[in-house]
Amino acid sequence: MCSTSRPVCYEIGVPSFEPFVGLRYAAEATADLSGVICPPYDVISEPERLALEAEHEANCVRLELPQGPNKYADAAALLARWRQPGGPLAPDDSPSFYVYRMGFKDDSGRPRQTAGVFGALGLEPPGTGILPHERTTPKDKQDRLDLIRATRTNVSPIWGLSVASGLSALCEQPGQPDARATDALGVHHRLWRVTQPGVLDAIASTVSSAPVVIADGHHRFEVALAYKGECGGNGPHDAVMAFVVELTDEQLAVAPIHRLLTGLPENFDPESVFGEWFTISPTAAPDDTIADRMRSAGSLALVAPHGTWLMAPTPAVLDKAEMDLDSSRLDVALASLPSVDVRFQHGWDRIADAVASGSASAGVLLRPATVAQIAAVAHGGERMPPKTTFFTPKLATGMVFRALDDQR
Repeated sequence: MCSTSRPVCYEIGVPSFEPFVGLRYAAEATADLSGVICPPYDVISEPERLALEAEHEANCVRLELPQGPNKYADAAALLARWRQPGGPLAPDDSPSFYVYRMGFKDDSGRPRQTAGVFGALGLEPPGTGILPHERTTPKDKQDRLDLIRATRTNVSPIWGLSVASGLSALCEQPGQPDARATDALGVHHRLWRVTQPGVLDAIASTVSSAPVVIADGHHRFEVALAYKGECGGNGPHDAVMAFVVELTDEQLAVAPIHRLLTGLPENFDPESVFGEWFTISPTAAPDDTIADRMRSAGSLALVAPHGTWLMAPTPAVLDKAEMDLDSSRLDVALASLPSVDVRFQHGWDRIADAVASGSASAGVLLRPATVAQIAAVAHGGERMPPKTTFFTPKLATGMVFRALDDQR
């Protein structure tokens, strides 16, 4: 039955969204968190990890992406030391929401803003009030499960999209932020702690009035569900730290995740490998114009040591693909190439570098899914292929943590 207190009725259910006691870098230690934040674990290269560790002794990459034979236990011990009196981390004195804003420039150089709220999103099976849109891979899930078991902390958030209207307006916070940072890509991160009872109620009721679509962090969501099942009973493990944004084109920038292929023969003929599913035509080497070329031609792009080609989907692959997505179309072609290994990588320049260095036989550039496609897939109860969407910019790990042990 629908609640009359909610503006819209959703038969699939709605989530809970509550304030929490944030664990944050102590204000007296630093208000500028540029030296201690890091990107999410799955986009950090080894050189980037080493650089982050060298930048500050309390950089949270040591928690987000721990190393060594006992890495999870070591991360838990380090977190415990950081939480001791006088350490770099301290809990806030009461439950709060945290408005978080990222300022950046999109691919065309236009200034953009993404604003949303960190809160505790109640955990429930997918397809009820929380709608995943992408399939996951087992390896990443095991890593994140081992980390949460050891640290009993939501180190980094999932990213949710609220289909309710009004959340963006609630993110217009007055005054200076409580914490700020600028990352290596020039993205400006700002955090405001929200404690006013009326604003807390407004944020909670807005997000809890409609389903939340998972944009990023599917592995962390599934891991949080598994961890909740392991713990049993009621407690902080019933929710996961989530950054929730109103689902609008103005708030979101979605990039594709491309594919690196190994196992193709040297100097292979693109027509013989992909011609059954795509119309192949040569094009210039990838550069800043490659996305526009792909968009104009309605094509994917194949990057190899001996050339670059546009690949326009044929009716055959359009009929066979599960979804109207480049990732689904490429999956159809790759199903006939069992000896080819596939890796995921964002950024056309990284694809080109990998092919040029010989670490991949070829790369395939994909066009991005749209916000409308993501919402439609989630509401239809379906899931896109793994690594289809890359939301930019990436949330900074370290602006706020959420402990699951009730320690203050």
